[in-house]
Order: sequence, then structure tokens, then C-alpha cells
Amino acid sequence: MRGRPEARHRRRPRYRVNRLSLSRMRSNLNRLLPLVAVCLGLFSAGLFLEASHAHSQQPLGPNADLRQALTAITPASLRGDLSFLSSDALGGRYTPSAGLDVAANFIASRFRASDLDAPVDGTYFQNADLTAYLKAKSNKHVIPADGQVQCKNVIGIFRGSDPVLRNTYIIVSAHYDHIGTLKTASGLTSEKPTSDDDEIYNGANDDGSGTVSVVALAKAFANLRERPKRSIIFMTFCGEELGLLGSRYYTEHPVVPLKQTIADINLEQVGRSDGDIARGSASLTGFGFTNLGALFEHAAASYGIRIYRDKRGDKYFPASDNYSFAKYGVPDSTLCTAFEFPDYHGLKDEWGKIDYFQMADLDKLTAEVIWTLANSKTAPSWNANNEKTKNFRDAAAVTYEGASIVAAR
Repeated sequence: MRGRPEARHRRRPRYRVNRLSLSRMRSNLNRLLPLVAVCLGLFSAGLFLEASHAHSQQPLGPNADLRQALTAITPASLRGDLSFLSSDALGGRYTPSAGLDVAANFIASRFRASDLDAPVDGTYFQNADLTAYLKAKSNKHVIPADGQVQCKNVIGIFRGSDPVLRNTYIIVSAHYDHIGTLKTASGLTSEKPTSDDDEIYNGANDDGSGTVSVVALAKAFANLRERPKRSIIFMTFCGEELGLLGSRYYTEHPVVPLKQTIADINLEQVGRSDGDIARGSASLTGFGFTNLGALFEHAAASYGIRIYRDKRGDKYFPASDNYSFAKYGVPDSTLCTAFEFPDYHGLKDEWGKIDYFQMADLDKLTAEVIWTLANSKTAPSWNANNEKTKNFRDAAAVTYEGASIVAAR
């Protein structure tokens, strides 16, 4: 609609603005501009603070690079590795045995595929002579005819990116040995033989689950586009079932100085969800001994797994390889989904009973904790308010004397 014809011929009123009025308008505007700027600044600050507060309430999660790398950890890949490692073909992985050697070579091949550094004369094998350790225990264990007990700790290093912090290390560990067969397991199990001719203690959960988790974590970190600041040692021990002997040997013959080792995260029995810890939950031994428990508890929020302090955990703190490091004051703990479970040191601890979906999620949240530690300027520490840590704190004072990481503790 164009409007009435006569409207087109109306004259518009003319307004005159004298110079004095224009000057007053400019003066008033100049007075208002600072006030407007302050208001806009306060408004923007309010929005920023609100956004920051909202962000601070969100649980920490992996960055995009780590999240992509963690896609390598799948139930299927864990099942594939564990179905071999705990198969009858390896004969229960007794220390020492041919099956244990096969397991060591299998783990080394996985470390090689992840392009980890081989720190022992260009190999992944630390030859551990356990003979002297076992002499006092020869009545409990089957000793070879020549009296020599040799095995291998399998070690690979993922180097960090920071020129200073790359010379400090986080250890991620598990033991890959088990108790062998009916002929070798005397004194290591109270189970009576079954009638179905099963003679092999396969050790799928104890501790094949921890071993394949270490392998999976190494693969995931190898897929990162940007390396974390600190270095990570992925390690599997022999001789744990004989009394934590492989880890004892390592702490007495470390491939990197213990004073440069800031933590050990040990994985043991992380596959079963039908034990004494409810499905969807996990715990750590010595939960309150260090601040590692709090890191796991925080990371778990992103994965739907409850990490909690179990009152039984302190009792099991000396029961796995983390204890070898604790004796030297290295902050550590063992992550598990069961302290005790059906088939513990039994003939039916087999790979078909593992909860691979839960294990994959647990490995991913463990990766987040490792990633956080590896990028942090501060190192984990013992809880000075817990009287049970006194011996470990005293040992730490000796181990870390003069070390640069002490200042960060």
C-alpha cells in the first residue's frame, strides 16, 4: 500500500538546533560515557565469573587428544590379549617356566608395537635373578634342579616432552606371573583339585587383567599427538606370587633412579565384578595413605564408576607389588575391583569370567589419572596425618633427599 495521494505532498516540519544546544548535548554525552563503560565492564565481569564458576563445578575430564587416544582401549582388545595370556598354552605362568617366558615375549611385542623405549641394553627385559631371595623359602616353592631362579621384568618407557620433567617418572605396573599348575602351586593355594582333569591355574584376573591393562594403557598413550610432560614407565613383574620378588628386584636395581620416580600405580585384579566389591565400583589399597585415592575418585565421575575408600584396603596394602616401592618411600597404591573373588588362586580363574566392559572403563579413568600426574608440576605425597604412613614418609625422606621433586611435594 502506497498511502493516500495527499500525504505525498505534505511538508515535513523543519527543526532548528542552535550551537548552544548542540554543545550542551555533547557535554552531557561525555559525562555519561565513563559510567556506561563501567556498567559494561561490570556486566562482562559478571558473565565471566558466572561462566568460570559453572566450569569449576564440572568434573575434570580428558582433553580431546587423550579422549581420542583412549578409543584404543576396547573390551574386544582386552579380551583378545587376555584370552591368550591366560590360556592353557602358557601353563599358568609360574616363575620360572617356559610359559612365563612366552608371556614376557608377548608383552614385549606389545610394547614394541607401541614404540616404547627399550631401556635395558636396547631390550624390554630386565633379567632378574631371584635365587638368593628364594633360598629361605625353598620349602614353599618348586625350585629348578640347577637351583637357579631367573625371570624377566618387562619394561618400556614412554618419554615425556618437558625438558626438565621428562626426567621424572610415573610407573604403571602389574605382575604377569601366576602359580602354574597342580605340580607347582603347593603352598600357594588352598583349593583342592577338581575331577575334570583341569590342572592349570590360568590366572586371568590375578593378574592377567592388570597385565593386559598395562599393555592397553601403553598403546593408548602411544596414540597421543602431544606427549605429557613427565615420562611414564610401563612395567610388568615376574615373581609376585613368590613374595613380590620381581618388584623387589627392580627397586634394588632400578632402570631409572628411584629419587626420580614420583609414583607407582599398580593394577591387580581389575577384571572381575563378582567379588567382594560391588559391580560398578573399585577401590585402592591404602586409599588414605597418599593423595592418589582422591585423584582416582575425582576422575571416576566421568566414567560412571565409583572409586571409594574401603576399610579393608589398608590390610591389603602390603599384598601386591606397590609395597616394594612403598618401602623406599615412593607414593603408590594398588587399584582393584576385588580384594577377594571367587576362584582366587583357583583353577577356574579364566578369561571367560572377566567383565571386559567395566575393565575398559576402569583403564580409561586410570589413564586420566596418569595423564593428570604426568602434566602436573607437583608430585603425589604421603598423608602426614595418617600414622600408618610414618615408615613410608621416613623412607621417602631418604630416597628423595636432594632431589628436585622434593620441593614440589
